[in-house]
Amino acid sequence: MHQPTRKDRFRPVELLVISAILAVFVGLVVLMSTRQLLLASIFLGIAFIVALVGLAMFSLAFKPNAEEVSDLEEQNRGDDSTH
Repeated sequence: MHQPTRKDRFRPVELLVISAILAVFVGLVVLMSTRQLLLASIFLGIAFIVALVGLAMFSLAFKPNAEEVSDLEEQNRGDDSTH
């Protein structure tokens, strides 16, 4: 069976970390401009969700490169031979 590479396993973590960094930035900007902690935390949460969904959509939109296509074809051939 095909084991995912380290890059494949950490891909979701990368999306979460990038989204968290963007959300903290937005939260700090709102906090520094309004001095309201509640409003800053609301904006932080909204920014985290929007960034996470946006990054996930962008990652789904990319076409696989030649190496990924050959890997997918290899996996499909392996699945057909077991049935």
